[in-house]
Amino acid sequence: MTLSELTKSISEHCQQQVSGLHVLAISDTSEINLENHRGRLKEQGLGLVGNNQDVGFFIHPTLALNAETGFPLGLSAVQIWTRAMDHADKKARKYKQLPIEKKESYKWLASAEKIVYSLDGGDARMVTHIGDRESDLYEEWATVPKRQNHHLLIRACQNRCLWNGTELLYEYLAKQPLEGTCSLKVQGDKRTGRRTREAFLAVRFVPVDIQRPASLNAADYPTHLGIYAVEVREIQPPKDQEPILWRLLTTHEVMSLEKALQIVQWYCWRWRIEQLFATIKLAGLDIESSQLESPDAIKKLTVIALSVAVRTLQMVEGRESPQLSASLAF
Repeated sequence: MTLSELTKSISEHCQQQVSGLHVLAISDTSEINLENHRGRLKEQGLGLVGNNQDVGFFIHPTLALNAETGFPLGLSAVQIWTRAMDHADKKARKYKQLPIEKKESYKWLASAEKIVYSLDGGDARMVTHIGDRESDLYEEWATVPKRQNHHLLIRACQNRCLWNGTELLYEYLAKQPLEGTCSLKVQGDKRTGRRTREAFLAVRFVPVDIQRPASLNAADYPTHLGIYAVEVREIQPPKDQEPILWRLLTTHEVMSLEKALQIVQWYCWRWRIEQLFATIKLAGLDIESSQLESPDAIKKLTVIALSVAVRTLQMVEGRESPQLSASLAF
């Protein structure tokens, strides 16, 4: 079976689970680092990974969740690619001047296109695309919401200029009145030294009109876009922990505290894709220790491992939800 046939099979299984549902489509990128096997692996099919020294490849799956419960429904899309062995840095490639189609960040728009097959094809009632700060691209804001019943929810990465004003997004959002508070269980992360704790958050929200970046010259992108911004800022965080500060942007209308808290909950469920990556790596299947000699075979194995990892998440969730049908996973 080819790699494309494997990914299509996974997508089709997801397609069977989404009819009538509002689906959260959570995308993210991880690398499969195979540097420890460089000497015995065939070179064809390998490329540089994040540090521009080690070899391996990248994966960019989209995990579909039920928006009402957070239950994982499957993988609606999987992208796999390699960088060239002579991959230059962004400055050398004049990265900012490249059109989005020539950038690696096009993966976010490509995922949105692929999702249409499995989620719209499966008669999902609504789709909300969720991404971290890397996916805060004006091109994505300008294109994805054009599809009927498709929304975006992205953590802001850029302190964007607001339309017809002198203020920037972050400062404008911080000046909004406090609308309420909420508590949030923060997941621990050994990589960053973050401890598991309960955080208390101040919530603000406001409609905003973001301006097209000056560096984006494409004539087919609008000069400004109306969206909604939600800020959650931790109150009295522990002294040795970085405080939670999320600025969430969305095309969903946010005009009440209840809706703002719903947006926060949906973004919290983005953690599920981190669990997915952990399951295929050291915390679970340890895919990077594979003894296969062909990079193409390891890529196929990685897709199968992603499928197994989704079923693992489903079974863990299913222990607390005996009313769910086993056909969701099997």
